[in-house]
Amino acid sequence: MKDIHNLVDTHDGIGLAEFIKKGEIKSTELLECCIERAEKVNPEINAIAEKLYDSARKATPSDGLFSGVPTFVKDLFAPVAEARMTNGSHALGDARPGMDDNLVSRLRKTGCTFIGTSTAPEFGASYTTESTRFGPTRNPWNTDYSCGGSSGGSAALVAARVVPFTHANDGGGSIRVPSSCCGLFGMKPSRGRMPNGPLVGEGWGGFGTAHAISLSVRDSAALMDLTAGMDLGAPYASPGQSMSFLDATKTPVRPLRIALVESMDPWPSSPESLAAVRHAAKLCESLGHKVTQTVLPVDLYQFFDQCFDIIGTNTKNYVELLGQMRGTPVSLEELQVHTRIMIREKGDIGAIQYVRAIESMHALGRTFANYMTDYDVILTPTLAKPSVLIGTLDVMDESKSADDMIQNYHSYSPYTCLFNATGQPAMSVPLYWTEHGLPIGAHFAGRFGDEETLFSLAAQLEAAQPWFNNRPKLNACL
Repeated sequence: MKDIHNLVDTHDGIGLAEFIKKGEIKSTELLECCIERAEKVNPEINAIAEKLYDSARKATPSDGLFSGVPTFVKDLFAPVAEARMTNGSHALGDARPGMDDNLVSRLRKTGCTFIGTSTAPEFGASYTTESTRFGPTRNPWNTDYSCGGSSGGSAALVAARVVPFTHANDGGGSIRVPSSCCGLFGMKPSRGRMPNGPLVGEGWGGFGTAHAISLSVRDSAALMDLTAGMDLGAPYASPGQSMSFLDATKTPVRPLRIALVESMDPWPSSPESLAAVRHAAKLCESLGHKVTQTVLPVDLYQFFDQCFDIIGTNTKNYVELLGQMRGTPVSLEELQVHTRIMIREKGDIGAIQYVRAIESMHALGRTFANYMTDYDVILTPTLAKPSVLIGTLDVMDESKSADDMIQNYHSYSPYTCLFNATGQPAMSVPLYWTEHGLPIGAHFAGRFGDEETLFSLAAQLEAAQPWFNNRPKLNACL
């Protein structure tokens, strides 16, 4: 029999599933191996919201591409039949929806086995995974630092080599930010590409979508092939594709016109982020792509103020709905400070102000679509700074304003949310590590509906500068 820990150390999800199909390892052995790995690192990274080991042991994996491969589902608006759903908040108690989210159901059909749920900040509205319910989730590269958010638990578990990929979702950068912090590949799909139902319609005015964080590009592509497609009654649908996403990773990418954006006012990129994006640009040029330095057609501060109009109103609506569902109103004392500030300052804006914010986002989508008639891909840093110390982004002072929160969050991540607003696919690719050993991703955005080009480019970058064997100091490898 194969050394199963060595296989997990050195193979992605597709590779592990192939060993199971060939009979070289058993799915039960892989399950126990990944549980052992989770128990080894979780006391230090604190990335598991709920352990589902017993139900995983009783489950019979579906016969799909990833049959028998263990994974985690993010504990944020993604119900799992056998799990509680806390959304990172005390306000939900131990509520168990007893049902699967549509994407979760599709993941089951791929053959994945759910061994737990992963941590998220309260309601996903933070770029760090620090909640009063679970405490801070730590970065395996350096546990003094944030793993990013809001899919921080998912990213930490993959980076620490517990499992090869995890479920994640993204309303403003929540797949790409933790992927950058943890040195992983993270693709945010186009609006309407993935199912959001049955609990969520459009998620923050169409900003939200779900997919995965992974070690390999091909796992991400294959997962999207198997889980994409609008669900019944979905308000959006993305364009069709000319080939499977997995096939796109095997298809040589044509020379691309890449728009390079190194920094944006009012939040400049740090020297480390500049070095990271310039490194990515030079790598792209060496692969035959044309890189042109440019600027993006957007006023960032006005953009984020309107984003907060949308997020704050949706948050208040959700909190009131939660109170109705549980039979008692949610008190502010049950919520974290950043949620209270959001509700206080943006929860009661007028209907006209909300509609204007939505219309502004739609207009931005058209502006960017026109902008991208000259380019195939936009390249920016994923983050304006490397991962920050635990506590830096966690808002604890209730006297702070929404403007203070915009400054705090978006001086760190000024780029990612733009492509939630426009609906474009975007990915963080791990191509650079600082002299202190912290990863910083390169952020690539494509035209609406064109994940194929991004997957082709990502596979080319992965082949040119492999990252799979870059392991953090804290890992589950034996």
